[in-house]
Amino acid sequence: MTKKASGTDDLADARTYRALGGVLAAMAVSLTGTRISGIALPWFVLVTTGSATQTGLVAFCEMTPYVVVKALTGPLVDRVGPRVVSWGTDLASATAAAVVPLLHALDLLSFPLLLALVALIGAARGPGDLAKEVMVPEAADHSRGPLERAAGLSGVIERLASTVGPAAAGSLVALLGPLTGLVVNAACFTAGSVIIAMTLPRDVGRATPAHPSPDGEPEPGYWRRFGEGFTFLRADPLLLALIVMVGITNLLDAAFSAVLIPVWARESGNGPTAIGLMSGMAGAAAIGGSLLATAVAHRLRRRAVFFTGFLFAGAPRFLVLAADAPMGIVLAVFAVSGLGAGFLNPIIGAVFFERVPRPILGRVNALGDSLAWSGIPLGGLIAGAAVAAVGLVPVLVTCGVTYFLATNLTGLRPEWREMDVGRGRRTPKQSSEARPLEANP
Repeated sequence: MTKKASGTDDLADARTYRALGGVLAAMAVSLTGTRISGIALPWFVLVTTGSATQTGLVAFCEMTPYVVVKALTGPLVDRVGPRVVSWGTDLASATAAAVVPLLHALDLLSFPLLLALVALIGAARGPGDLAKEVMVPEAADHSRGPLERAAGLSGVIERLASTVGPAAAGSLVALLGPLTGLVVNAACFTAGSVIIAMTLPRDVGRATPAHPSPDGEPEPGYWRRFGEGFTFLRADPLLLALIVMVGITNLLDAAFSAVLIPVWARESGNGPTAIGLMSGMAGAAAIGGSLLATAVAHRLRRRAVFFTGFLFAGAPRFLVLAADAPMGIVLAVFAVSGLGAGFLNPIIGAVFFERVPRPILGRVNALGDSLAWSGIPLGGLIAGAAVAAVGLVPVLVTCGVTYFLATNLTGLRPEWREMDVGRGRRTPKQSSEARPLEANP
């Protein structure tokens, strides 16, 4: 029996968690920048144009390319490798975000040009976010921990960004103006690209090696790869139900964050500082929920926790603003909402990682995310037009009721029982025989 030198175990542990730490760090800085610009940019448009409709149009022009490009680049991420895609798209996002305040300072920023730059940012963000998501289960393999824990840590990072980003954005906008947020956003995307390039182990985020078929058929082309992801999703009722429900709630959340909250802040006189406080309170509670989910979610019944989380995370936010409640009550409701929301993404991530084979994870995640996010571009656009037509309070009430119905009625369908079936199972990382339709969901 050989004896390991002193310190070898510590070094091995450091290398074990290096992959997961690198991916999570890159996610942290890029998502923080995105959350900052998510408040700064709508506020910039709202105060310069005074139009809720144009504010919604900006959100539409960012999220439409995000969803479309993310859906179409799934086969590319599988073929090229998520590491390269993440690195390159973060640099592209940083460049586009930095150009906006530069052109504004030179008095060259027209509204159509702003829409074009925002669309470019969205188009680059889509595959960049996808690439980081795809690397999470691979990094979990290196850490040898439960998938719920890796997904939970990813959720913690997202919630932390959703806390730090809006809180920082509220202060930045109030003190230095909204375009300062885009400068910070560009710096965050640059940092994310550097982290991916410098910290990830060489074997993480590489393309899955192609395996020749036994009958000598050529390697599948782009559209066949794309179709394999769609075919897999269509054959999995649980994933389809999950995508449809999250798609509805994402549309409502986009309307809430892009238009309804800024309009409420302006009409109530609370201003951008209140937006930061509300988002910060919800985000801080969501971090606590995500940390709790990271520690105990793999021991709990997913279905019960999932729908309870949505019950607290959804409708109460809309209704408390519609009721014109005091700021203290608003913050308390947002805290409870954030705590419930913290349990959602760890469960969603673990379900996807368990049910989708690794060789097609990029394209399936791309399609699933894009379908779930397909309503986000319309959220701000519809909300802006609705507020202009009937006013803020009726729109808030309608969205709250719709949120409640969407997250409770869908839970009665039988496929949701599968959330707790086969948990802890890891799909094959590489297999020459793995085919989407043969995978056991």
